[in-house]
Amino acid sequence: MTANGSIELRDYIRDVPDFPKPGILFKDITPLLADGRAFQATVDRLADRFEGRGIDAVAAAEARGFLFGTPLALRLGVGFIPIRKPGKLPYSKIGIEYALEYGTDRLEVHGDILGSGRRILLLDDVLATGGTMVACRDLILQTGADVVACAFVIELGFLGGRARLEPGEVFSLISY
Repeated sequence: MTANGSIELRDYIRDVPDFPKPGILFKDITPLLADGRAFQATVDRLADRFEGRGIDAVAAAEARGFLFGTPLALRLGVGFIPIRKPGKLPYSKIGIEYALEYGTDRLEVHGDILGSGRRILLLDDVLATGGTMVACRDLILQTGADVVACAFVIELGFLGGRARLEPGEVFSLISY
């Protein structure tokens, strides 16, 4: 906690060396999720940033984005749009393929729940290289909806993901 009694979110992020492979220092959000006050503070701080901005829905990619996206949507009083891996959505969908370090991946969304003029806040737990969020942004834009901002709990600034998302608004609660 800080001197004024507010929660310091960094205190709830655990460093895990050599995960998922040697040389990687993984930022583990599990302690933050496990502490009700820290989890609530995270959602509240995100909501404070985006309340009153005319957001129609929060969209997030599975799976960790869902952990913060759904409570944020509830807090903002808006809907939640799940962006899923292939084969997970049961109805008419649109998709986008995007490059990974080795190969490609694909994300999909139900095309009928978005559309022209809808204002969408994109959210994920971590901004690293930005590849997943660029794909999410491009997928949402394909539907005709507008992306208000891309928001994150943690940003790993040294990996340069922010530059791939700008000049659009990028907001992170914690930066390393």
